[in-house]
Amino acid sequence: MLDKRIVAALICVLAGRTAVSQETPTERDAARDVVRKLDSLERSLDLNAMVAKLTGPNAARDQVVARAKQLMDTDLLAMGDNITRHPEIGFEEKRSVQILTDYLKKHDFTVQMGTPGLPTAFVARYTKSSGAPALGVIVEYDALRGTKGAFHGDQHSTQGPIGIAAAVAMAEYLARTKTPGTVTVYGAPGEEMMPPNAKVVMHESKVFDGADILVRSHSTSATSRPAAGFGTCCMNIDGTKYIFSGAPAHQLTAWNGRNALTAVIHLFNNIDAIRSNIRPEARVQGVITEGGAAPNVVPDRTAADFYIRYPDEVYLAQLTEMIDNAARAAALATGTKVKIDHYGKDRDGISIGSLDELAFAYEKKFGATGVLPEPGKPQGYEETGSVSSAIPGVGFSAKTSNSPNHTYEMEQDALGPVGHQGFTVDAQAMTALLFDFATYPDFRATVKREFQTIKSLHEEYLAALRKVYVVPKVAEP
Repeated sequence: MLDKRIVAALICVLAGRTAVSQETPTERDAARDVVRKLDSLERSLDLNAMVAKLTGPNAARDQVVARAKQLMDTDLLAMGDNITRHPEIGFEEKRSVQILTDYLKKHDFTVQMGTPGLPTAFVARYTKSSGAPALGVIVEYDALRGTKGAFHGDQHSTQGPIGIAAAVAMAEYLARTKTPGTVTVYGAPGEEMMPPNAKVVMHESKVFDGADILVRSHSTSATSRPAAGFGTCCMNIDGTKYIFSGAPAHQLTAWNGRNALTAVIHLFNNIDAIRSNIRPEARVQGVITEGGAAPNVVPDRTAADFYIRYPDEVYLAQLTEMIDNAARAAALATGTKVKIDHYGKDRDGISIGSLDELAFAYEKKFGATGVLPEPGKPQGYEETGSVSSAIPGVGFSAKTSNSPNHTYEMEQDALGPVGHQGFTVDAQAMTALLFDFATYPDFRATVKREFQTIKSLHEEYLAALRKVYVVPKVAEP
């Protein structure tokens, strides 16, 4: 679901750079005090010095990183190519999961298949180390749904191999040196089917409980990292279905029925009619998923599926109520009934400068291309928000394609030099950061302090927004 061009978030840039806040004028004004506090936090951490220290010469780290690269070169790039050539859409990834878990089992991980409601999810735990910290690696493997069939236009096919390379290399190091720590790989299906994202379901089922850090990778057309703060890649989302119920009749005597298709069309027209009253940063996007069965029968059931998006969750609540009312009005005007199903949501996550800057530095160190020098807007390492708001983590984004996400060209790049190079860089950088997290208590303390402070400021930010999003008072006629 990742589109780095569509981000909505509070942003505070690291020491020595100018702090930039949210993209809408209302949010920038409301968030002024929060931005100052975030800026003060980031300056106090002296992340430039920390990154320089951690990325300096370290023979032990380099040995573990070399092992991850060896695994990519000998086994895991080929595994990614295999999965790329056999795409499976979300929650149907049986072949891909079998390949990933078989490899983990061969490297001393025990695998538990499935979590509540997610048969193609898995949790793989390394068996030969123990203690803290608990290192977690999230991998995905689902393909996109396309008009020509499933395809890996987002390169999820190699997220698994990247994460496995880092997990195996770190697990072997912990066991060999008797360094305290554990490694767990979390297989997360159906990322492209959200919301609700499978990782939300896993989080609510407490699958990630106990993890001290979570890492993942994702394909991208440029090497980048977010700024510290809170936000999401794709705006806050309410996933909502509107199901209209009418009464069937012959189309020649349609007055004997109630047309649910007319109702759903009215919904779209109603939304278009109120767009001038919706803040311009909003995105309201829907499709008709059920429109009737035959032209000579008045449709008695139709449905539309919408992603309702806004940069923050406070105005999003108002916006969703407006769209709900547009659906109720459509039903009232057509003599039908509507069921409103708020089936999923994505909210702001937390990005941590101490993790993101170190990950970015390692990506450059190991040869990432297409480097964007300045950080983007904050976004949690997961689009879900819920996971990255509860557990510190980082996403790795070395350039893996010359084309945008969700394209056939990106799928082809997964099989070629630009993809293979970027995948290997991500595996090396992920391994190096996990090594530092496992072996430097001071680094872990910095991550914890930064994460907890940013998390506490999010509530302050939402409270400020609630004061400025005033609903107009409409007088009685």
